[in-house]
Amino acid sequence: MNEYVQMFITIICSVLASSGFWAFIQRKSDRNSAEVELLIGLGHDRIVYLGMSYLERGWLTEDEYENLHDYLYIPYEKNGGNGSAKRVMDAVDRLPIYKTYIHAKEAMKNER
Repeated sequence: MNEYVQMFITIICSVLASSGFWAFIQRKSDRNSAEVELLIGLGHDRIVYLGMSYLERGWLTEDEYENLHDYLYIPYEKNGGNGSAKRVMDAVDRLPIYKTYIHAKEAMKNER
């Protein structure tokens, strides 16, 4: 049994000391980093596009806000997103939010 333990320890140490193992780990890390950068870029594009369309329209629904804020902006920010999407989100936060499209249309009629 002692020989098996010694052989196991030797194999583990050899794998950890090999440059191929660390190259594999580094390549995996680089790939994950590129994927995160891509996701941040896609999130930024979608936040800015949707946010600007809501700003142009002048209002948004609760569901639209939840989708933009909770499912796009929060994960984008947690993954290191930059300030331009934050500026758009801050402007969107100041827009009127209606329960549904019907409520928004009714409010628009009453404003006229």
